[in-house]
Amino acid sequence: MKTYLDCIPCFFKQALEAARIAGADDVTQRQILNDVARVIPEFRLEASPPEMARTIYKVVREMTGVEDPYLEIKDQSNRLALEMYPRLTEKINKSTDPLFTAVELAIAGNIIDYGVKNSLNVDRELEKILANEQQKIQHEGARFFKYEEFKSELAQIDNILYLADNAGEIVFDRVLLEVIHQQYPKIEIYFAVKEKPAINDALEKDARDCGIGTVAQVISSGSDAPGTLLSLCSASFQKLFWNADMVISKGQGNYETLSGVNRPVFFLLLAKCPVIANHIGCRVGDVILSYQNKNVM
Repeated sequence: MKTYLDCIPCFFKQALEAARIAGADDVTQRQILNDVARVIPEFRLEASPPEMARTIYKVVREMTGVEDPYLEIKDQSNRLALEMYPRLTEKINKSTDPLFTAVELAIAGNIIDYGVKNSLNVDRELEKILANEQQKIQHEGARFFKYEEFKSELAQIDNILYLADNAGEIVFDRVLLEVIHQQYPKIEIYFAVKEKPAINDALEKDARDCGIGTVAQVISSGSDAPGTLLSLCSASFQKLFWNADMVISKGQGNYETLSGVNRPVFFLLLAKCPVIANHIGCRVGDVILSYQNKNVM
């Protein structure tokens, strides 16, 4: 996916937010915005938004000296999500279609911003989200929620590469992976996280802390970019990406970097901004399980 002009104001907003989270004073915040302003005219719109985001967060790290500005937020996200884990598994156990419910929960995890909510608010919002999802999925199911294709593919494969998104959210991914493991125990699952800090994206420590290792092999993409910029990923990851029987891509950043790539991919996300919604052809707030059915060259 290319970068649109509407993305440019968001670049400045991301830079300012990251600078403040890193503890930068007003003078440093201004310097960071000035540096971003100098870089943006040189940025190719043909490139994906996460490529610019990678540059932005590099500027923030260099100007503030803080390697992982979102560390505390990620830890809090993991803690709050793990507190919800028993309730998530209870929903699965009561479901007449555990796989469908697990997909819902995984996408619900993409919606919640744990860093600014307490556990009670998160729980309440989850209930609201799931109720809304049912309505949206029933209304737009054939277009944006390819559950039958997803289920059909699972019955035919030997391995999955699951591309993680944010910390905290990966607890919801764990629930989906556990259901897949229960229903298809012969499938080998690889769970890919970032090599180094990239906003609040999950790292290996986050995956371990959230119990992903109990159901999947945790691996690194070799990259520090938001999303999955294949050119920056390790050779071993790229080989796995192109050869995996199924790739499940979680979140907007992965969608931005992989939509259009020449292999089949299932995308799980919430359309959070107008640019993404326009690119998909949906509405802001829609729940997406899309299938990019392209053959590997």
